[in-house]
Amino acid sequence: MKTHLLTAGLLTVASQALAETPVLTVLTYDSFVSEWGPGPAIETAFEESCACDLKFVGAGDGAALLARVRLEGAASETDVVLGLDTSLTAAATATGLFAPHGIQTRTDLPVDFDDPLFLPYDWGWFAFVHDKTKLPEPPTSFEALAVSDYRIIIQDPRSSTPGLGLLLWVKTAYGERAPEIWETLSDNIVTVTPGWSEAYGLFLEGEADLVLSYTTSPAYHLIAEGDDSKGAALFDEGHYMQVEVAGKLAASDQPVLADQFLAFMLTDAFQAMIPTTNWMYPAVTPAEGLPGGFDAFRPAKSLLMTPQEAEAARDPALTEWQTVLAR
Repeated sequence: MKTHLLTAGLLTVASQALAETPVLTVLTYDSFVSEWGPGPAIETAFEESCACDLKFVGAGDGAALLARVRLEGAASETDVVLGLDTSLTAAATATGLFAPHGIQTRTDLPVDFDDPLFLPYDWGWFAFVHDKTKLPEPPTSFEALAVSDYRIIIQDPRSSTPGLGLLLWVKTAYGERAPEIWETLSDNIVTVTPGWSEAYGLFLEGEADLVLSYTTSPAYHLIAEGDDSKGAALFDEGHYMQVEVAGKLAASDQPVLADQFLAFMLTDAFQAMIPTTNWMYPAVTPAEGLPGGFDAFRPAKSLLMTPQEAEAARDPALTEWQTVLAR
């Protein structure tokens, strides 16, 4: 009887200790929390120092994160949102749902970055990826792609940050001629997927000649698979950049842990995982440097709107895109 009472007591104490472990909930995109993404390893590394339970929640692609935060509002159980980019930060700021991070940023981004609400954790260039064995000489501009017979897969700008990045890329490169580019490009589009994962999977299955992705995507195949068959088409107009960020919600019930996570995000422990799990350039170059293959497809010209410019351009660019594709 005493043994049973002792066991029951220990179980009660253990349950109480478990219940008292603080939980930090981080909302992010699906590929970040996949088994091959950085989420699992980052969860393990952060929990070693935080005395907490780090819980990643996947919610589609990057642009879907903001929609969810808006829907849930101050009632959200999320503490940190990881996976927005600078095309969405002005809209995210306007919600009033995010709190200042108070962290001094020191990054290796190729552009200046200073935002009181959002911290960058990685960046990259958008590009159309192709199979070099099937398409040895890819198009070198949007105009060349548009007049070709090459089949492409892109992502929906309403749910995907790469999809939105493509709209801003065309708008930045061509300005008022953007509708013309979409008009001639529309018959190249095989399908528009909700997010990046679906699009890239279809490309790998042979459903298209090119897919909207990143200049670093071929590095994944080279490093992870020993496959040198993928390339990124370099465009004369330049390539639009993506800077991915994270921010804490003002309604978080774990503000100290949220700050701790954001600070951890810029450490070598986090940043060293980014190149070979998220396959992007880290915001802070890790001590070991970048893996080989990361600079194989480096654009000569970078394009990037400010968050305010991107906010102003988004709806008009989306209307142009929808109008053309609806015909």
